[in-house]
Amino acid sequence: MKAAGLALGLALLAPLAAKADEAALRPDQAAFRAIYKELVETNTSLSVGSCTEAAHKMGARLKAAGFADDDITYFAVPEHPKDGGLVAVLKGSDPKAGSVLLLGHLDVVEAKREDWTRDPFVMVEEDGFFYGRGTADMKGMDAVWVDTMIRLKQAKSPPKKTLKLALTCGEETSGAFNGAEWLGKNRPDLVKADFGLTEGGGGRLDAAGNREALSVQAGQKIYQDYILTATNPGGHSSRPRPDNAIYELADALQKIRAYVFPIKLTDTTRAAFAPRAEQDDPAGQALKRLLVDPADAEAAKVAMTDPGINSVLHTNCVATLLSAGHAPNALPQRATANVNCRIFPGETPEGVRQVLAKVIDDPKITIDAPHSDKPIAVNPPMDPKIIGPMTTLAAKYWPGVPLVPSMSAGATDAVYFGVVGMPIYGVPGIFGEPDGNGAHGLNERMRARSLYEGRDYLFDLVKTYVGAK
Repeated sequence: MKAAGLALGLALLAPLAAKADEAALRPDQAAFRAIYKELVETNTSLSVGSCTEAAHKMGARLKAAGFADDDITYFAVPEHPKDGGLVAVLKGSDPKAGSVLLLGHLDVVEAKREDWTRDPFVMVEEDGFFYGRGTADMKGMDAVWVDTMIRLKQAKSPPKKTLKLALTCGEETSGAFNGAEWLGKNRPDLVKADFGLTEGGGGRLDAAGNREALSVQAGQKIYQDYILTATNPGGHSSRPRPDNAIYELADALQKIRAYVFPIKLTDTTRAAFAPRAEQDDPAGQALKRLLVDPADAEAAKVAMTDPGINSVLHTNCVATLLSAGHAPNALPQRATANVNCRIFPGETPEGVRQVLAKVIDDPKITIDAPHSDKPIAVNPPMDPKIIGPMTTLAAKYWPGVPLVPSMSAGATDAVYFGVVGMPIYGVPGIFGEPDGNGAHGLNERMRARSLYEGRDYLFDLVKTYVGAK
């Protein structure tokens, strides 16, 4: 009974602790938190969610802050009515001064309630973290961008440069309608700017929550899925045969698992790895050896035990989906697997497909590459006019924490803005956990301190770029 009473007491105290956390906020932080909460609690997954709903909720907040109807453009296509987004424009005082784009995606990866400790679409603040799907990827930054637009709109005078905001859908699902792609192809006038800011940069914390480094994304990998298929005449399960589609597919996947793509380094990744290579743990020391000799196989093996290092050392391919068979009492006629690859700059989807075919070395396995027509990202230049303010403000907020360029292991919607000749940078400012904050996984979370500090930093950064007082 005592244990049960203690558990009940803790359960009753949890909401009171959350209320205390909220009460300690500045008024502007509380207003920001409300935006963040509304975004997280609006389901924007592809299966049952609606980016259109989230976009209209953010549009309503912008209108309440003083934006006119003409300042906000909602967009969608008839075939995908729930995948809509918005573009909002805050006109600058000097039409010749140029413009800046704030880019964010509203959609999130699927989340099953039965798998999560908490409801993924109810934002919970607990032990200094916000929990919920999208808290890290990327509704925290979305909320920062909406909040920034509102604060600058309500300022006494407009910024010198025009500031644009694009909230889109489709970033998390290959082959789905992608709002950023649609804007670049169909309404480039809405989003065209001197440069843009989005996800992909950030900061890195150690296991104890200490700040290790900040990064600005200046390049990214290519995202590509491959469908592996094994087929067979099948038959009755009481009459097994040596050629089985499931076994053949499993053998192919084991070969991919064992294969390591060659280590490659660029000027960007060398600079990004430098702080990590100074750490005394085995992965850090192995990385230091790799920076001297990328062909050091033993060092590579140890360095790759750190997912953060492994993700940008080379092309990575991993099985993510499986489907096989048609009945429990029948031999499988078909077995398929999705292999997701993040391809190193300079390599092509077709080149990687050929490598996989050679590694598998089984003509009975077909390898298809659907949606292989995505553009290759154009690496933005390390322009001092853009990187300089990032560095100066970072030194003000986090003295002694280095700011380095980075190449994203993932892929962002920045890839679609090459067609309009606009560089997009993944901004620093919001520090992430060593495990990636559970993004795309279970119990996704964002450290409250990191989000509030990052919000302040990013607001000051945008003010600097657009000439706001």
